[in-house]
Parts: sequence; structure tokens; C-alpha cells
Amino acid sequence: MKRLLVVLIVSCWLSSALGQTAIVGARVHPVSSGPIEKGVILIMEGRITAIGAASSVEIPPSATRIDATGKVITPGLIDVATSLGLVEVSSIPNTRDTAYETGNPIRAAFRASDGFNPRSIAIPVTRMGGVTTVGSIPTGGAISGQSLVVDLIDGSLQEMTVTSRAGMHAGFHPGAYAESGGSRGGLALTLRQAFQESRLFKTNQAAIQAGRFQVLRNSLLDLEALVPVIEGRTPFNIEASRASDIAAALRLAREWGLRVSILGGEEAWLVAGDLAQAGVRVVVQPLSNLPTQFDRLGARFDNAALLSQAGVPVVISTRDSSNVRNLRFEAGNAVRFGMDWDAALRSITLEAARFLGIQETRGSLETDKAANLVIWSGDPFEFSSQVEAVFIRGREIPLESRHTKLLERYRKLGDYPVQYRRP
Repeated sequence: MKRLLVVLIVSCWLSSALGQTAIVGARVHPVSSGPIEKGVILIMEGRITAIGAASSVEIPPSATRIDATGKVITPGLIDVATSLGLVEVSSIPNTRDTAYETGNPIRAAFRASDGFNPRSIAIPVTRMGGVTTVGSIPTGGAISGQSLVVDLIDGSLQEMTVTSRAGMHAGFHPGAYAESGGSRGGLALTLRQAFQESRLFKTNQAAIQAGRFQVLRNSLLDLEALVPVIEGRTPFNIEASRASDIAAALRLAREWGLRVSILGGEEAWLVAGDLAQAGVRVVVQPLSNLPTQFDRLGARFDNAALLSQAGVPVVISTRDSSNVRNLRFEAGNAVRFGMDWDAALRSITLEAARFLGIQETRGSLETDKAANLVIWSGDPFEFSSQVEAVFIRGREIPLESRHTKLLERYRKLGDYPVQYRRP
């Protein structure tokens, strides 16, 4: 009897400690389905246990209720192509860890995770913009390396990591071909040689490691890292702006059976039909409309809208480090220039999750998915709307950052009179 009593007490304590949270009354946008008016979301142990209209979800009496009447709930926003955690101050070289500068343009073994700073002061700022998950990507060279995906919780890199090798990143732009013989043809040749050597490495590993094989141009670590790419298991994300460069990337993908996505894509609208037919995702920054380089002369504000209307899976990104919090405004501007509102929300939630390969656990509000969600005061794309609450893995995250702490610090300066002296 005593043992049973102890078990019951422990069970009750665990239920209380783990708890269950019910968010009620809001207009919920699951993204994977239509909006739910006056919806209910139940959260327990970091996951969504139930979601639906109030009439269809039974709320346990012991659940902690959060009244979100009149608010809007969306999945936590996802920015797939940032340098968050890799760049602290862009003007200071030793705080930039996005690239591995070497004479070889192939840097496939380089991992963004090795340089990520989980204590970056930009992380709390980013969360306050409703962004709960980001991809941090490497840059430079013909093949830059492997990206990292993290949830923006407070903790170690291991605790934050969703996946440490989300995709292989490469470039088909002036910087990349400058490192590959100075021409676009030279860049394509460099990539083909790397793929061919990786194929040789895969089928002749024992002979290569024993030194009984021809000398290879690329390192064994790089060739090993490329094996899942040429097998089609790891996505190959190519930075390309010019329409002809995007077309070259598509040809390369067909030739080698690659799972290609395009980043940048300022002139992607010119080849929207080809992209749609190939089912290739394009990551765009809607406010990038200036012809800052010759490969971006066709840049325009309605690029995202034109691509989406053509059936291209569109993902929106800030492509930034300190301003990732502005992701919702990038999407809002895409809507301003003709993109469908629902498509814009998908582009920073479910489509973004699909790009990163984490759609089974993130990107939409569904039962058994991670409870990453944001409560907004209104339409998240409206400039005047505010973030009311952010949940990551079921935990409500404090809405404070270096910005808010500085605000409080300097707000109190009036309590300390300052005496000025004439020099």
C-alpha cells in the first residue's frame, strides 16, 4: 500500500512537473491545413498533443491555460539561409566563421557547426522576431561546405542542433568561378571533377586509402563528404543569380542526379517554367531588387510572386546574421508585390522546413510535431503587429535580449542627474 502511494505521488509530481499547456481562443494557422477560428493547441513534453477547434479538443482540467483570444498563432518562423551564430560583427574578421579560405575551391568537408556560437547576442534578438529555427550556411569557393540547423533555445550547440549536416552548399556566381579558373566553364569543370573523384572514392576506398590508386586532386575528406550528394541523399544548394547560371545548375543536376535547390535566384523569374518543371526550390530575398552585380541585372521586387504563380516552391530568407528578425517583413513585402498570403506564410514555415529536410517535425502545427509556435497580436506580416509569446520545443521563451536590456538600462538614466562642466 505504501509503495502504491509513493508511485501515485511520484506520478502526480511528474505530471505537474511536465505539465500540459492549452493555448485557447486564437486564430490558428497550422499551414498544413486551413485556419482554425478560436482554436485550441495542447502542448506537452515539447510537442503538440492536440490541435483543433474548441469543440473538438478536450482540455484536461490540470492543463495550464493561456488565453489568446483575438490573437493569431503561426508555426515558428524558419530562416533557411542565414549566418546567425557564424557572424557576430561583420566588419571584424575574427568574428566571421562562414568560410574556409584555401587554395582549393572544393571545401565539402567544411562544417558550419564547427564555428557556430550558441551564445551569439543576435540569437535572442532573432527570437523576438518570431523566428524559432534557422539554417546557418557556409560561404565561399565552388563548394562551400555543410550547413547547420538549430532551434533558437538557450543551451549548448548539441542541445540546439536539429541537424548538423542539412545540405551541401555551392556557388555558381562570379566569386565561385573566380576561384575555379576565372570562367563559368571552369567552375562547371571543377564541380564535375569533384563529383567524378567522389564517385571513384566511393567505389575504390580501400585502394585509395592504401595508396594504390591514382592521385586525386581533392582531399579524401571532401570526397567522402560529397558521396551522399552524388547519391541524391543530401541536397546540393547552389547560389546562383543569373538566369543562365540557374539553367547551368539545372543541367548539372540532371547530369549527376543531384537534388538541387537555388539560393539567391534574382533572375529566377526568367526561367520559372524550367524550375517548376524540375520541382526545384528557390530561396529568395524579396527586398533584393538592385542590380548590384552584372549577374543580377534582372532583379525585381515581384520575383517571389512570379515564381510562386508559376508553380515553383518558394522559400523566403533574409540572408543575414543580425537582421534575421526581419524575416516576416521580407515575406510581407513579397505579399505587397503580388505573392499570395498563404504562400508567403508557407515560404517561411513549411516550405522552409522542406528545404532543410525537417518537415516531419517542424514547419506546421500538427499533432506530434515540435511545439515551435508564435502568438502574434495580429497579422504577422503587418508592421504594427507584435510578438506576444514564442514557444520553442514547448517552452515559452522570455522576450528579452541585449536590445531590451539596454533599453531598460538607459531608460533609468533620469534617476542619476549628470553634472556638466565647461572645459
